[in-house]
Amino acid sequence: MHPTPPGTTPPDDAWRQTHLGRLLGHAMRRFDARVLQLMARNVEVPLALSNLAARDQVGAAHIHLTRHLSLGGDRLTDLAQRAGMTKQSMAQLVDQCEAWGLVTRGPDPHDARARRVLFTPTGLAWLQGFRDAVTQAEAEFRAEVGNDVATVVAIGLEAYAGGSD
Repeated sequence: MHPTPPGTTPPDDAWRQTHLGRLLGHAMRRFDARVLQLMARNVEVPLALSNLAARDQVGAAHIHLTRHLSLGGDRLTDLAQRAGMTKQSMAQLVDQCEAWGLVTRGPDPHDARARRVLFTPTGLAWLQGFRDAVTQAEAEFRAEVGNDVATVVAIGLEAYAGGSD
């Protein structure tokens, strides 16, 4: 770190802590942590999975899988692309989720050589628990910042996320 020369004003450094990207990242981590906390307490979530959530064994990558795996199943490559992960990272995640009973690999009806990742009945219960937790976390967000602000934030984020890459 270079000292500020005498007689000069140090540069404003606060922007690094308050820029939009950092705030979005903090908000997303807080939201996801709350969702997992709610899932850990949800009696409808299979006990073994709620215990994993309670012990912080479930993280952002597992949420990626929960968010991005379609109900009809997906090829690993498509799932990885949708989640913004490498195929290798997604394969490891699917292996772990398969060991937990969340997903299974099954035949692809369009390509006999390919496999699809599918939710198991336990995985569908997990998905419902995720939905319930997201609904409650969103309600808590609205209660904390106010309905008008929450609506504007949602509209703004939807417009921004749908913008060009």
